[in-house]
Amino acid sequence: MENTNFTQLPPSPQPPVENKKLVVGLCALMVGTFGVHKFILGYTTEGIIYLLLNLLIIPVLGVITCGFGFGLYAVTGGIAMVEGIIYLTKTDEDFYQTYQVNKKAWF
Repeated sequence: MENTNFTQLPPSPQPPVENKKLVVGLCALMVGTFGVHKFILGYTTEGIIYLLLNLLIIPVLGVITCGFGFGLYAVTGGIAMVEGIIYLTKTDEDFYQTYQVNKKAWF
């Protein structure tokens, strides 16, 4: 019987993980009203919600209410700003685990 010695190879390095934190955070701050940051993260449903609110519902409400409905743009923009600040203040690992692995869609 032959005695064969197998040497263990070191584990192969993990491929680099694409962290979208900076891109998503800046998009949320600059064009978050349109849900661009949600589409980048792969949250299509949430991105469509932003688009429908800002391209259809709010303009219709603005016309019906003689301009008062346009104030809702501040709400959707404010939510996007808060999300952008949250994204940018998290650590890279925490952002990756929360939004890219666990897919937490809102805040």
